Amino acid sequence: MATHEIIRHTLSVLVQDTEGIISRVSGMFTRRAFNLVSLVSAKTETDGINRITVVVDADELAIEQITKQLNKLIPVLKVVRLEGETTIARAIMLVKVSADSTNRPQIVDAANIFRARVVDVAPDSVVIEATGTPGKLRALLDVLEPFGVRELIESGQIALNRGPKTMAPSRN
Repeated sequence: MATHEIIRHTLSVLVQDTEGIISRVSGMFTRRAFNLVSLVSAKTETDGINRITVVVDADELAIEQITKQLNKLIPVLKVVRLEGETTIARAIMLVKVSADSTNRPQIVDAANIFRARVVDVAPDSVVIEATGTPGKLRALLDVLEPFGVRELIESGQIALNRGPKTMAPSRN
Protein backbone atom coordinates (compact mmCIF):
# COMPACT_ATOMS: atom_id res chain seq x y z
CA MET A 1 0.00 0.00 0.00
CA ALA A 2 1.41 3.39 -1.02
CA THR A 3 2.04 5.99 1.65
CA HIS A 4 1.38 9.71 1.16
CA GLU A 5 4.20 10.77 3.47
CA ILE A 6 6.62 13.13 1.70
CA ILE A 7 10.22 12.03 2.22
CA ARG A 8 13.54 12.82 0.56
CA HIS A 9 14.65 10.34 -2.11
CA THR A 10 17.94 10.08 -4.01
CA LEU A 11 17.94 8.64 -7.52
CA SER A 12 21.01 7.69 -9.50
CA VAL A 13 20.35 7.91 -13.22
CA LEU A 14 22.79 6.66 -15.85
CA VAL A 15 22.34 8.45 -19.16
CA GLN A 16 24.00 8.68 -22.54
CA ASP A 17 25.97 11.93 -22.70
CA THR A 18 23.79 13.64 -25.31
CA GLU A 19 22.91 17.28 -25.89
CA GLY A 20 19.87 18.41 -23.96
CA ILE A 21 19.62 15.46 -21.55
CA ILE A 22 19.70 17.73 -18.48
CA SER A 23 16.91 19.87 -19.96
CA ARG A 24 14.85 16.77 -20.70
CA VAL A 25 15.28 15.38 -17.19
CA SER A 26 14.60 18.68 -15.42
CA GLY A 27 11.70 19.38 -17.79
CA MET A 28 10.09 16.09 -16.76
CA PHE A 29 10.09 17.31 -13.14
CA THR A 30 8.74 20.73 -14.10
CA ARG A 31 5.90 19.37 -16.26
CA ARG A 32 4.72 17.08 -13.47
CA ALA A 33 5.28 19.60 -10.64
CA PHE A 34 7.57 17.29 -8.66
CA ASN A 35 9.63 19.02 -5.94
CA LEU A 36 13.17 18.75 -7.30
CA VAL A 37 15.67 19.47 -4.48
CA SER A 38 18.86 19.07 -6.52
CA LEU A 39 20.13 17.67 -9.79
CA VAL A 40 23.83 17.07 -10.46
CA SER A 41 25.27 15.61 -13.65
CA ALA A 42 28.83 14.35 -14.02
CA LYS A 43 30.95 12.04 -16.13
CA THR A 44 31.37 8.41 -15.07
CA GLU A 45 34.12 5.86 -15.48
CA THR A 46 32.64 5.01 -18.93
CA ASP A 47 33.14 7.43 -21.84
CA GLY A 48 29.84 8.74 -23.17
CA ILE A 49 27.91 7.85 -19.99
CA ASN A 50 26.97 10.42 -17.34
CA ARG A 51 25.46 9.91 -13.92
CA ILE A 52 22.73 12.29 -12.84
CA THR A 53 22.06 12.35 -9.12
CA VAL A 54 18.54 13.58 -8.42
CA VAL A 55 17.29 14.47 -4.95
CA VAL A 56 13.52 14.88 -4.74
CA ASP A 57 10.90 15.26 -2.02
CA ALA A 58 8.01 12.95 -2.87
CA ASP A 59 5.63 10.35 -1.52
CA GLU A 60 5.88 6.70 -2.53
CA LEU A 61 3.43 7.00 -5.42
CA ALA A 62 5.19 10.06 -6.84
CA ILE A 63 8.67 8.49 -6.62
CA GLU A 64 7.39 5.44 -8.51
CA GLN A 65 5.97 7.78 -11.20
CA ILE A 66 9.24 9.71 -11.37
CA THR A 67 11.21 6.48 -11.83
CA LYS A 68 8.84 5.27 -14.58
CA GLN A 69 8.95 8.62 -16.39
CA LEU A 70 12.76 8.79 -16.23
CA ASN A 71 13.01 5.26 -17.65
CA LYS A 72 10.88 6.37 -20.63
CA LEU A 73 13.43 9.00 -21.69
CA ILE A 74 15.49 7.54 -24.55
CA PRO A 75 19.00 8.52 -23.39
CA VAL A 76 18.30 7.09 -19.89
CA LEU A 77 20.05 3.75 -19.42
CA LYS A 78 19.21 2.95 -15.80
CA VAL A 79 17.46 4.48 -12.78
CA VAL A 80 18.21 3.29 -9.24
CA ARG A 81 16.72 4.51 -5.96
CA LEU A 82 19.54 4.85 -3.46
CA GLU A 83 18.61 3.87 0.08
CA GLY A 84 20.06 5.89 2.97
CA GLU A 85 21.92 3.21 4.91
CA THR A 86 23.53 1.68 1.79
CA THR A 87 24.50 4.99 0.18
CA ILE A 88 27.42 7.35 0.42
CA ALA A 89 26.26 10.88 -0.40
CA ARG A 90 28.15 14.16 -0.32
CA ALA A 91 27.73 17.81 -1.29
CA ILE A 92 30.28 20.61 -1.41
CA MET A 93 29.90 24.04 0.16
CA LEU A 94 31.89 27.23 -0.24
CA VAL A 95 31.28 29.86 2.43
CA LYS A 96 32.84 33.29 2.78
CA VAL A 97 32.98 34.39 6.42
CA SER A 98 33.84 37.81 7.84
CA ALA A 99 37.23 37.53 9.54
CA ASP A 100 39.83 39.79 11.04
CA SER A 101 43.03 39.18 12.99
CA THR A 102 41.11 38.68 16.25
CA ASN A 103 38.63 36.00 15.13
CA ARG A 104 40.47 34.34 12.21
CA PRO A 105 42.08 31.65 14.44
CA GLN A 106 38.63 30.64 15.76
CA ILE A 107 37.24 30.40 12.22
CA VAL A 108 40.20 28.27 11.07
CA ASP A 109 39.78 26.02 14.14
CA ALA A 110 36.09 25.56 13.33
CA ALA A 111 36.95 24.63 9.75
CA ASN A 112 39.54 22.12 10.98
CA ILE A 113 37.07 20.49 13.39
CA PHE A 114 34.73 19.84 10.44
CA ARG A 115 37.62 18.68 8.21
CA ALA A 116 36.97 21.66 5.96
CA ARG A 117 39.70 23.62 4.19
CA VAL A 118 40.49 27.31 4.14
CA VAL A 119 40.88 28.06 0.42
CA ASP A 120 41.22 31.85 0.50
CA VAL A 121 42.28 34.41 3.08
CA ALA A 122 41.72 38.15 2.64
CA PRO A 123 42.21 40.95 5.19
CA ASP A 124 38.50 40.95 6.06
CA SER A 125 37.29 37.45 5.12
CA VAL A 126 38.04 33.75 4.83
CA VAL A 127 36.61 31.31 2.27
CA ILE A 128 36.08 27.76 3.50
CA GLU A 129 35.46 24.66 1.37
CA ALA A 130 33.63 21.77 3.03
CA THR A 131 32.28 18.46 1.78
CA GLY A 132 29.90 16.16 3.57
CA THR A 133 26.34 15.24 4.27
CA PRO A 134 23.72 17.99 4.40
CA GLY A 135 23.68 17.64 8.21
CA LYS A 136 27.44 18.13 8.53
CA LEU A 137 27.37 21.17 6.23
CA ARG A 138 24.45 22.66 8.20
CA ALA A 139 26.33 22.12 11.47
CA LEU A 140 29.43 23.88 10.11
CA LEU A 141 27.27 26.75 8.91
CA ASP A 142 25.68 27.02 12.36
CA VAL A 143 29.16 27.41 13.88
CA LEU A 144 30.24 29.99 11.28
CA GLU A 145 27.09 32.14 11.28
CA PRO A 146 27.99 34.14 14.43
CA PHE A 147 31.13 35.38 12.62
CA GLY A 148 29.04 36.70 9.72
CA VAL A 149 28.41 34.70 6.57
CA ARG A 150 28.97 37.00 3.58
CA GLU A 151 28.39 34.55 0.75
CA LEU A 152 27.38 30.92 0.49
CA ILE A 153 26.93 28.33 -2.22
CA GLU A 154 26.19 24.64 -1.80
CA SER A 155 26.21 22.07 -4.57
CA GLY A 156 23.62 19.43 -5.07
CA GLN A 157 24.31 16.01 -3.66
CA ILE A 158 26.21 13.24 -5.44
CA ALA A 159 25.82 9.65 -4.31
CA LEU A 160 26.94 6.05 -4.86
CA ASN A 161 25.96 2.69 -3.38
CA ARG A 162 28.30 1.33 -0.72
CA GLY A 163 30.31 -1.84 -1.27
CA PRO A 164 30.54 -3.96 -4.41
CA LYS A 165 27.11 -3.12 -5.85
CA THR A 166 27.40 -1.07 -9.08
CA MET A 167 25.15 0.33 -11.76
CA ALA A 168 26.09 -1.41 -15.00
CA PRO A 169 25.09 0.80 -17.93
CA SER A 170 22.58 -1.66 -19.36
CA ARG A 171 18.92 -1.02 -20.17
CA ASN A 172 16.56 -2.39 -17.48
